[in-house]
Amino acid sequence: MILAAGRGERMRPLSDTMPKPLLEVRGKALILWLIESMVRAGIREVVINHAHLGDLIESALGDGRLFGAVIRYSRELEALESAGGIASALHILGEAPFVVANGDILCDFDFSTLVKRSLGRHLAHLVLVANPPHHPQGDFSLKSTQVVDEGKPEWTFSGIGLYRPELFAGIRPGAKGQLAPLLRAAMARGLVSGEVHRGVWHDVGTPERLAALNGK
Repeated sequence: MILAAGRGERMRPLSDTMPKPLLEVRGKALILWLIESMVRAGIREVVINHAHLGDLIESALGDGRLFGAVIRYSRELEALESAGGIASALHILGEAPFVVANGDILCDFDFSTLVKRSLGRHLAHLVLVANPPHHPQGDFSLKSTQVVDEGKPEWTFSGIGLYRPELFAGIRPGAKGQLAPLLRAAMARGLVSGEVHRGVWHDVGTPERLAALNGK
């Protein structure tokens, strides 16, 4: 699943007329970089949620055949936030673990590592990155392969994860909900594993960051 329903407040005024995931980096929409990475990893069934200017996303991507994928859409009247959007799409995602990525990141992460991964007893597996300049406080720490919410956060959540549907069982479809509280509750039970991605990763959250990636 690719999360693409956010309003993109920090990206205004660019996001006033274009959904943030459709903004281009090096001549290609952010969301298309993600789709192509997923297809290369063997992920060909993709669910995309949208709200703000979602018709433009559907017009640009269609059913996904042009990119070697099968795309289905989870339409939201208003953005349901990260966990709410995922919970609302569970009827499409099915009962097996699934990969989720934020629609506004640019990275060279190999999604095939998640395709091959077994969650074991865990509810989630997170991909972490070094704390970027715009988020020096970080999000979580890593003890061996366990993600923990304690001490000084050494790593930032990349927006990429592998999840069991059960993680979202407490959210009613159509209700808003954030992902972080669910993850922290699962971490307290020792049910979140993680890994560090040391390659390319950018959170393309502002016009300035977008311009920098485009060499402007």
